[in-house]
Amino acid sequence: MIESNFAITATFITYLIGMLAIGYLAYKRTASSADYFLGGRTLGPWPAALSAGASDMSGWLLLGLPGYAYAAGMESLWLAGGLLLGTWLNWLICAKRLRTYSITTDNALTMPEFLARRFDDKSKLIQTISAFFILLFFLFYTSSGLVAGGKLFETVFGLDYPVAVVIGTLCVVSYTLFGGFLAVSWTDLVQGLLMSAALMIVPIAAMEGGFGDLAMALEAKNPELLTMFNNVKGEPMSLMAIVSLMAWGLGYFGQPHILARFKATRSNADIGTARRIAVGWTALSMAGAILVGLTGILYVDNQLVGGLEDSERIFMLLVNSMFHPVIAGILLAAILAAIMSTADSQLLVSSSALAEDFYKQVFRPQASSDEIVKVGRAAVIILSFIALMLAMNPESTVLGLVSYAWAGFGAAFGPALLLSLFWKGMNRNGALAGIIVGAMTVVIWKQLTGGIFDLYELVPGFFLAGLSIIVVSKATGGASDAVEAQFETYQRNLVTFK
Repeated sequence: MIESNFAITATFITYLIGMLAIGYLAYKRTASSADYFLGGRTLGPWPAALSAGASDMSGWLLLGLPGYAYAAGMESLWLAGGLLLGTWLNWLICAKRLRTYSITTDNALTMPEFLARRFDDKSKLIQTISAFFILLFFLFYTSSGLVAGGKLFETVFGLDYPVAVVIGTLCVVSYTLFGGFLAVSWTDLVQGLLMSAALMIVPIAAMEGGFGDLAMALEAKNPELLTMFNNVKGEPMSLMAIVSLMAWGLGYFGQPHILARFKATRSNADIGTARRIAVGWTALSMAGAILVGLTGILYVDNQLVGGLEDSERIFMLLVNSMFHPVIAGILLAAILAAIMSTADSQLLVSSSALAEDFYKQVFRPQASSDEIVKVGRAAVIILSFIALMLAMNPESTVLGLVSYAWAGFGAAFGPALLLSLFWKGMNRNGALAGIIVGAMTVVIWKQLTGGIFDLYELVPGFFLAGLSIIVVSKATGGASDAVEAQFETYQRNLVTFK
């Protein structure tokens, strides 16, 4: 056991040193707030695609989704299918348009800054309110990553949960703090490849007899594990349950850390290639995650007396049981990669909201670029501490925290962003109404249960936000001449930008 822990620890340390080295190289190339928060818009298709995917999936991909597949069987395909469709549509209809429009609006760096300039909001209300909701929901999202890190270090090294969470937090903050967006994106490229490799290797090793034997064994245990239309108890899936799972795909249109990759892409010409890479990576990774859960059902049934208390630990259990400590260390580092690749992105977007959209806009309009970077780095530390406090509850689940934050972002910003890219007549009042109604619907709906309130809160939040934008924009006179002129410039740039 001591030898095993030593080998895994050595692997983890080697991995962390590699990530810190990448962070240092990025630090040397970070000279301005544009570099720190958006990497100077220099990402090629591979880092753009894998950075978007890795920052999207997080520890949820290696803990939450395998845990859900372990508990629910093929029902998990509804969730994975919704996410895959959302990934494709987000790259297809948003990426090129958002990159072009953010450049058109005087090189807007953050989502709140883009929305404020898109609607010529002199009051700064859009920027301030958007930043507030980004900070609110990212605290829950970042906490999910820290919970995943706590489970990882607790399971692998036998540490107490609070100590494990602190160690995981230090790992994330250490390189996000210095390297900024380039550090995050470059490390995401490595981490995304490691995550997908781990998710393919582990279930293949666990299956032994192949897909046919796995299917027969699952059917012998419980045939309902192999159907998408019944739950594990044999009860038919309701339309509400299917819609709730598929609706996760709607969340993509409002995720600031994913949308930032679109703005940071090197050119519009790279976006088609990046889309194909991103969709392929997502499909392979989620297929692997579901297979981890399904093979884990049989492993636990055959090998683990008393079952598994926490289904989100199934990936770690399989790795520890089946592989040599050195290989196990590499595969378990994939969990750390998943956690770091998302938590760093979330911290960076949150710090940019605090520095660019609060500090600079409200308190120090004359702040220099260097000052903004310093404030952004301080914000990383402050926000990490708050998220750490939220993550200290060992009963927290990764899937539960991600579900709430994902819905919050999707409802608050998804309709506002989509309509801002496609509708010339949208105005500032409509944007404000959509952001507030979407966010508040999620917060309120989450507190209610039973009947229609069992529907995933993203669905009503997204619908009511979109409706609010249209009604309020029309009721308040539509867009001004200046805003319409800017929209027309953006449409021309869609054609001319390389």
